[in-house]
Amino acid sequence: MIACVFGASGGIGKALVARLSASSRYSRVFALSRKPPASLDGRAVTYLPFDLTDEASVAKAATLMAQHGPLDLVMLATGILHDADRVRPEKSWSALDPAVMERVFAINAIGPALIAKHMLPLLAKDRRAIFAALSARVGSIGDNRLGGWHSYRASKAALHMLIRNFAIEFARRNPQGLVVALHPGTVDTSLSQPFQRNVSPDTLLTPDQSASHLLALLDGLEPRHSGAAFAWDGQPIPY
Repeated sequence: MIACVFGASGGIGKALVARLSASSRYSRVFALSRKPPASLDGRAVTYLPFDLTDEASVAKAATLMAQHGPLDLVMLATGILHDADRVRPEKSWSALDPAVMERVFAINAIGPALIAKHMLPLLAKDRRAIFAALSARVGSIGDNRLGGWHSYRASKAALHMLIRNFAIEFARRNPQGLVVALHPGTVDTSLSQPFQRNVSPDTLLTPDQSASHLLALLDGLEPRHSGAAFAWDGQPIPY
């Protein structure tokens, strides 16, 4: 079996690569990111460069992976909530900035859509195969009680719609397939660090804990769950 992780240099992505490569289930794990992760410990891990905002780089990586046969698992551990430049979660509509919105949507929705465009055709057709993208609970429209964080919420809601669309289409190709969005929990990474002040230590997960929960969750899902969103603890998230 073959797995690949997009966003392998991030906290959760790196933990996913480590868990997958340590498993006897997978003979090869592709780790993809803009720059090589600090370390790629593990059996049969192959690094491939890609840029989420450059479709040509995604297509090139897909072509290289296709040479090794059908894939069994594609995981996207990419996303942006803030950066060192201008991207910050908006507290009010008055803070909306079209350039910031464009960047957030490019990374949280358009990039994953382009990865799906090139990777879904590589997934196995004759057996269980999974495409999973990390999302966020705040991308739920039905669960939104606080408002704010407009660009991030809207981009993740868009990702949820894409996941639902892809699931419907992929089911025609592989009825055993699974396309899902996953909320990894509040994880101690650079993405969440500025917002950990009100997070209980009991609910703050390490990247390895999150990766472990996510992979166990995927093991328990069935084709009927395709197109849905789930939290790390197995709870469904309303769209």
